[in-house]
Amino acid sequence: MSALTLRLPDDKHQRLRLLARSRGTTINRLMDEMTSLMLAEFDAETRFRVRAQAGAGQAERGLALLGKALG
Repeated sequence: MSALTLRLPDDKHQRLRLLARSRGTTINRLMDEMTSLMLAEFDAETRFRVRAQAGAGQAERGLALLGKALG
């Protein structure tokens, strides 16, 4: 496991402390959860972009297949 030093303005640190306390957790756990969400979002966007690139220029073919499927 790695350690990370994060510099925040005092008011933001205080608000994070209050948020963590209201959720019954620590700032460390709160940051871990937030980074997990951000990484999941980044991974989903990356997968979408890769799939979009793979399908680029194939709209007409896709619409034809959709028309066939719908009868």
